[in-house]
Amino acid sequence: MNNRTLLTGGSGTLGRAIINSGLFKNLYAPTSKQLNILNYKKLKKFIQKKKINLIIHCAALARMRECEKNISKAIEVNIRGTLNIVKSINKRKIKLIYISSDGVYASTRGNYSETDLIKPYNIYGWTKVAAEFLVKTLDKYLIIRTRFFNKDKIFFKYSAYNIYSSSIEVNKLVLIIYKLIKKNILGTINVGEKKISDYDNYKKYNIKLKSCSKNKIFKEINFKIGTNSSLNINKLKRII
Repeated sequence: MNNRTLLTGGSGTLGRAIINSGLFKNLYAPTSKQLNILNYKKLKKFIQKKKINLIIHCAALARMRECEKNISKAIEVNIRGTLNIVKSINKRKIKLIYISSDGVYASTRGNYSETDLIKPYNIYGWTKVAAEFLVKTLDKYLIIRTRFFNKDKIFFKYSAYNIYSSSIEVNKLVLIIYKLIKKNILGTINVGEKKISDYDNYKKYNIKLKSCSKNKIFKEINFKIGTNSSLNINKLKRII
């Protein structure tokens, strides 16, 4: 791929994995201090100066607890930050890869396809839906709805056997993102693995992990989470 790529959120789990993969040549990954997506003028100037033609937008306030506690910050980073990127590249031949979330779905019955009803269940999900709406005003975009984890950082002591998702290991996600860009896929796509419980998924990487019911998780948090956010990935299978 002959792209001059801007990566936002390079210090996050996915951003670091993208950088470390070595798959993306001519990759610019400035820190938030070097290039804050909330600074529209500086962002636009950077994109023009570096002649960016591809943006992978990973930067976000992604911790659900933090989004619930600080709604204004979640809106500022997840929505206004995305708006600044969209405004910076509008009417220009720049493609935007937007990393969204399985949290845009209701996450109760599972097997959600890209055409299913959007019904987020908490603040984080709502900010991702709003950002998706902004991204869709562009001519060239790819929205990736996903959930990912780092297999080397499964430090929690227990996980629920009856909470399900299609969560994917971050390095696998990076490879899929690379392939989707290479194939010049546009639109919206679910990216993940087959349905699996949190416990069965993470137990593979932390043998000391203990099993628990979702009720235990619910008692320890003060915000809503999905119980079955598994994704229908038939579209992804057809492409890759």
